[in-house]
Amino acid sequence: MTFGDPLTVLCWHVHGGWTDSFVRGPHRYLLPTTGPDDPWARGRCGRRWPRTEEVPVDRLGRTSVDLMVLQRPEEIELARRWTGRMPGVDVPAVYVEHNTPTGHAARTRHPLADQDRIPVVQVTGFNALMWDCGRAPTTVIAHGVADPGYRYRGELPHAAVVSNEPVRRARIVGADLIGGFAETAPVDVFGMGLDGLAETAGAQPDRLHLAGDLPTERLHTELGRRRVYLHLTRWTSLGLSLIEAMMLGMPVVALGTTEAPWAVPPEAGLVGTDPAALHAGLAALIDDPERARRMGEAGRAHALHAFGLGRFLTDWDRVLTAAVAGDPVDRVADGGRTGTDPARRPGAPEVA
Repeated sequence: MTFGDPLTVLCWHVHGGWTDSFVRGPHRYLLPTTGPDDPWARGRCGRRWPRTEEVPVDRLGRTSVDLMVLQRPEEIELARRWTGRMPGVDVPAVYVEHNTPTGHAARTRHPLADQDRIPVVQVTGFNALMWDCGRAPTTVIAHGVADPGYRYRGELPHAAVVSNEPVRRARIVGADLIGGFAETAPVDVFGMGLDGLAETAGAQPDRLHLAGDLPTERLHTELGRRRVYLHLTRWTSLGLSLIEAMMLGMPVVALGTTEAPWAVPPEAGLVGTDPAALHAGLAALIDDPERARRMGEAGRAHALHAFGLGRFLTDWDRVLTAAVAGDPVDRVADGGRTGTDPARRPGAPEVA
């Protein structure tokens, strides 16, 4: 097996946005299926992914696989039971960790920490820093996103938030902070599960608009009409919606938590942990459309370089090829990043 050879990869449809980027590579991607309502084998769920194939679970044992890409601990046993092959023993495997630790920030041990046969791929350097991965080989492949194109208009002096189920997730995604920011500028929230958000956020109805779950194309257009993108998550992995907003050309006001301080450089937005300072920054951008436009342009340049699809797929090809060949995957210590990670990028252009 040499670099660039197409592989047959068994993977699960867990996070639609991440999978949408991952399956744009040159390989053959098999998705287990028993039906769209089965969270463990839901196939494509209607997504138009050209290089993917839905494989009924009862056929997996007769299907040749070069590599398994795992994303939940339970998939190790599912793969063994469905294919008759143990990941990391009978067939090469890698594990993608999408999330921040769910326990103590600095003392949570990863489910794969006590083995060294399945490398762990973290999606942010922050996650790699916080998870205790023990002796598991660990590396970082930052997100990659297809460019939606520059769509910023900013004609509406509003802030936009994209958040799924903010009422249920509450403080994790900063739902309690929305009301305060809505006093500074009207806030338009996009996503699923928004019922009851005005009460949860303590926002006045005329300052909070629940836009709902829009198709991707329409969502990108509507986001671009808003003046500022507001990122209020306290403790989740870096959201693809933040990256997409920057690619659209939107300036950002963000909590300085998890990966956001690295993902949003100073020329692209305002990042911090003092809500009062962020309120003031939001007000300033709302009142200065030209500054907002310049920041958004700088953010787009940074996002295209740091989170471009080409870099993402190249990084993944290297990891997949190494895993199949039995070569070691570069290990990171204390949240270091791989050599192709955008932390080593040239700086984004400064904006006057």
